[in-house]
Amino acid sequence: MLELEMVFAFLLLGALVGFVAGLLGVGGGGIMVPILTSLFLHQGIIMNNVMHLALGTSMACIIITSISSLRAHHKKRAVDWEVVRKMSFGIIIGTFASTFIASYLSSFYLAMFFTLFMAFIAIKMLFHKQVIQTKETFGTANLLISSTGIGAISALVSIGGGSLTVPYLVANNIDIKKAIGTSAAIGLPISLAGTCGYLINGWNSGIETNYSLGFIYLPAVLLISVTSFLTAPYGVKASHYLPVSILKKLFALLLVLLSLKMFLTIM
Repeated sequence: MLELEMVFAFLLLGALVGFVAGLLGVGGGGIMVPILTSLFLHQGIIMNNVMHLALGTSMACIIITSISSLRAHHKKRAVDWEVVRKMSFGIIIGTFASTFIASYLSSFYLAMFFTLFMAFIAIKMLFHKQVIQTKETFGTANLLISSTGIGAISALVSIGGGSLTVPYLVANNIDIKKAIGTSAAIGLPISLAGTCGYLINGWNSGIETNYSLGFIYLPAVLLISVTSFLTAPYGVKASHYLPVSILKKLFALLLVLLSLKMFLTIM
């Protein structure tokens, strides 16, 4: 039986993730993974499996948010479906294959990679620079390598890929609004492939907890998805009244602190 305090914790985490996603336009993996790691350790999950369970659970949660996001962008005609089609193959291959790599890494190395990547994201937020567009168009080899790399990194840190996909699309002459909408749509194959990969790789992991499928903890997915779906619209409304540029810098610092805390806990 799931403890009541854990139910409330997952509901609150979902509410936070949804609101921040709506407010700042960023995914929730940077918040979910460190907090889920702490919650799973509290539940008694062994150290060597805790990062894998956090990554897989976070990836499954992103499915709902990516569907909601891509629908909203599609209604505004802000999704370039031709680019989505071209990138999906590499995205799926890279994401799915990367979950196999993750399954062989210890929680220590996964936490180290996650922390370093979040520090990179934080630096980008703190010292934002406009992406320089090139005159090049999407080449087949370039597209395949880039989309595979985006998928692989996204799986290792459990994100929808927006922080990597948007700059890549803008650099290839995609309008910023369409880049954001297209990135939101690309988040769906990332989350689906990542979820399948973490489910398969964790099937015989021996995680001693009820209600889990592979590296996915089902109660957390359900509770986080419900409240994040409900609070995201309020974040969008708040973005019109709050100083988003300042909040992004504060959020960047929060990402670093959460990641460092998680890393030090697993050391």
